[in-house]
Amino acid sequence: MKRIIFIATGILSGLSIILTAVLIHFAVYWGFSRQMKHEAALELEYVRAGIEAAGEELLETLAPGPRLTLIAADGTVLFDNETDARNMENHLDRQEVQSAAAGSPGENIHFSGTLGKRAYYRAVKLANGKILRIAVGMDSILTSAMTLVPLTLAIVLAVFVCSLFTASAVTRRIVKPLNSLNLEKPENNIVYEELSPLLSRIREQKDQIEKQIGELRKKQIEFQAITDNMREGLLVLDREGHILSCNNSAIKLLRLSSAMENRNILELRRDKPFRLALEKTLNGIPLETALSVEDSHLRLMANPVTDGGNVQGAVLLLLDVTEQEDREKLRREFSANVSHELKTPLTVISGYAEIFSSEIFKPEEAANFGAKIYREAQRLLGLINDIMLLSRLDEGGMELEREESNLLSLASGAVERIYPAAQARNIRIALEGENTAVPVIPQVLQEVLFNLLDNAVKYNRENGEVRVSVTKNKNEIRLSVADTGIGIPPAEQGRVFERFYRLDKSRNGKTGGTGLGLSIVKHGAKLHGAGIEVESDGISGTKISLIFGKKDSLE
Repeated sequence: MKRIIFIATGILSGLSIILTAVLIHFAVYWGFSRQMKHEAALELEYVRAGIEAAGEELLETLAPGPRLTLIAADGTVLFDNETDARNMENHLDRQEVQSAAAGSPGENIHFSGTLGKRAYYRAVKLANGKILRIAVGMDSILTSAMTLVPLTLAIVLAVFVCSLFTASAVTRRIVKPLNSLNLEKPENNIVYEELSPLLSRIREQKDQIEKQIGELRKKQIEFQAITDNMREGLLVLDREGHILSCNNSAIKLLRLSSAMENRNILELRRDKPFRLALEKTLNGIPLETALSVEDSHLRLMANPVTDGGNVQGAVLLLLDVTEQEDREKLRREFSANVSHELKTPLTVISGYAEIFSSEIFKPEEAANFGAKIYREAQRLLGLINDIMLLSRLDEGGMELEREESNLLSLASGAVERIYPAAQARNIRIALEGENTAVPVIPQVLQEVLFNLLDNAVKYNRENGEVRVSVTKNKNEIRLSVADTGIGIPPAEQGRVFERFYRLDKSRNGKTGGTGLGLSIVKHGAKLHGAGIEVESDGISGTKISLIFGKKDSLE
């Protein structure tokens, strides 16, 4: 502003000075011209009076001076004091001559061929009808005016320099109060009266802007609070793909760092599916696609943001569908495994039934065939019971009631159920610990313990041992089942809890297991909020503990 005021003041001063100088020169020129015309008219009158008193011979006796010409009534030049009148053309067509011939003094300014310059002419009519004309060169007036130009320029330059200093000082004085304005409280400024409406308007605008900023900040906080608590990832991008907003879920799902704003999303993720989805969306095409980020599965829904038909940005919504994908995979595997496991005993039963109905059946084989059919039917029944129990556990126990139960007593009941199978293999079972009450679902925990004991007996060595213990340590209660069996390799300890997973597939026929026992253990522990701990070197013996009061490390 200071620079603008100074330049404007300097330009105005310069133009004013130049215009003044030009007008002064014009006034001087006009004054000289007027004075010259007046002097020429007086001299012409003196000469006319002399001629009329002394005759035309007076013209020959006059000293050199202004050009005098005597013209006859028909325009013939009779006398000229600067050139030979006989060589001059007829002057009847001259304007000043015509005016004088008409009876009134005539005057005119035009170029003189005789003199070779512009001249002022004045003519009067004599008593004898002849015309007397005087001519004065105009160049003398211009020359007189031009002699003032150097002095005028010097004066103009001096005055202009002074005006610049004055403009600078005035500018500083004008701007200083403006630079010291308190815009936080405009109404408290004591400055030019003309600025009062402006300051009042500034105050109103400031209040309005503060109100709008407050509302925007409030909405931003609300928006941030909502988006940060969303399970879905949300990203807002501009038309170039720069991140305008990014919630915590998006950062976690895409494995990004926390400082994302103003960075281009393609700098952070350049995998082909994501890049193609972003390019299509920024070209105005909404789409939905699947993404894989490390071990997670995501569903990306991208929609362009348009204004007047032009794409201004994009909104990306990310859904974590890992659990759904895993469940779908588990469902497919479960269906395949169930079909396979059901098919085996049903095939055996169907085969023996076909033998019973055939002609090759021998009566003495009935007992053996019946025993095999019974064994396969029991295996089929056990599989169905395990599947039904897992289904109940998947549904959260189907609202089974919890009650304070003694873990040692529940363990004792499970030991009694497994005892015949252990005795058949000469496996000793020891139960130790202290009476400890825990809120549990007794029938579910009974099945969990029975499956742990069943595995401990099936996969134990002949004449082996199974030890069941209940211990309490601070806030943790451990219910452990340890055996002296084949053990579980460390690499397999996480997978043995999967449905239908068998560690030793070569022994399936011998053990007769369904592959659901430890899966029932896992889901039963989860239902009770208990953790599971597996201890085994993979060679000799396994110890599996249920830990009440500790989050399951397998989840």
